[in-house]
Amino acid sequence: MRKVPTLFVRDPRERRFVLPEVAPDCAWVVAGEGLPTRKWDGTCVMLDEHGAWWARREVRAGKAAPANYVPVETDQTTGKTVGWEPMAQSSFAGFHAQAVRLGDGWTPGTYELVGPRINGNPEGFEAHTLVRHGWAPAAVLAEVAAAPRDFEGLREWLLARPRYEGIVWHHPDGVRMAKIKRRDFRA
Repeated sequence: MRKVPTLFVRDPRERRFVLPEVAPDCAWVVAGEGLPTRKWDGTCVMLDEHGAWWARREVRAGKAAPANYVPVETDQTTGKTVGWEPMAQSSFAGFHAQAVRLGDGWTPGTYELVGPRINGNPEGFEAHTLVRHGWAPAAVLAEVAAAPRDFEGLREWLLARPRYEGIVWHHPDGVRMAKIKRRDFRA
């Protein structure tokens, strides 16, 4: 799990917002490449190839990592390190257990844990649920596929959809991704 780059350059004076300038490593998105999928507003979890569940965890610069933490990447700008901690020690463990009980046939990969007690439940789920990254109902995938890829178009499109956290594009090379969140834009 690497941090997915944001489609547009962050405003250096107010980093929570983006500028109408495409990030160089994401230019392929505005060139029309990549499959867009809905970004779900929850917390990232992973089922590894050994059947163990992990929770994404971000550790701020200067803070101690939790026990059994597996760091993946450190952001050179913020100093934050993203990585995985065993699900059993995560504050989301109980909600995750509920979601796992509701489903079956879990395969290794990453999922978004969403539900009533996750991030204020902006998605409106009635129960804790695991959504496979890249998955969405066919109608949602069609809607996201039709989203514009320019700054103003995306801004208006996302601001008109308050239940959408954002969009993630997956490059055909299977490696590169790019994202944009509704909250990245000034209202």
